[in-house]
Parts: sequence; C-alpha cells; structure tokens
Amino acid sequence: MKALFIILNKTEYLDEILSILVKHNVKGATIVDSQGMASAIVNNDITGIPLFGSLKLILKDRHPQNKTIFSVIHDEKILKKVVESITYLLRNEKEPGVVFMFTVPVGDIYLLKNNK
Repeated sequence: MKALFIILNKTEYLDEILSILVKHNVKGATIVDSQGMASAIVNNDITGIPLFGSLKLILKDRHPQNKTIFSVIHDEKILKKVVESITYLLRNEKEPGVVFMFTVPVGDIYLLKNNK
C-alpha cells in the first residue's frame, strides 16, 4: 500500500488526471492548492534570498500556483496503471516539470468514527 503524490504545475490537466484516478477505481484523493519554493521566492518578492536577475525573469509567473493531489492506493497494479496513464496523458508536453510524482509507503490506516 502506497500514497501517490502528484504535484501538478499545469492545473489545466487536473480534470483529466482525476478522470484517470476514477477510471482505475481509485476511491478517493485529496487536492491541495500549493506553491513551489522557487515560485514563492520569486513571485512573493522575498528579498533575503539572493537570486540572479536573469533567473528571476525565467521563473517569474512560470507556475505561480500548482495542485498537489495525493491518494492511498492499496493495489500495486492499479498504482502502476495510474502512473502509466498520467505519463501517457502528458507524453506530448514540451514544457519540463509539468508534473512530478512520487510514492511513499503507507503502514496502517485508522478510520475513526463518531460513536453517536
């Protein structure tokens, strides 16, 4: 059992990625609005961290916001199919860093209920 994390820098792919999860019977996922470190430094005008002017221009507004999607997937075959499908979806994307995926092993899951 693993948690799949998908950091999506081009949010226009969000609906298609969620469709992939549903297609492969992934029962749930959490979507969080997020921002990368470089974007936070450049777009929030943080001045205490030195960056070269040309680097700031390259990074400015590149991906000011992104989405982080995560889901616990119990079946390794389903996980593999999801990753392959997302990779296939983005196969023609020319821009680097559109999506970044990684997994983390999951030990125990505790579902807590209200006893009332």
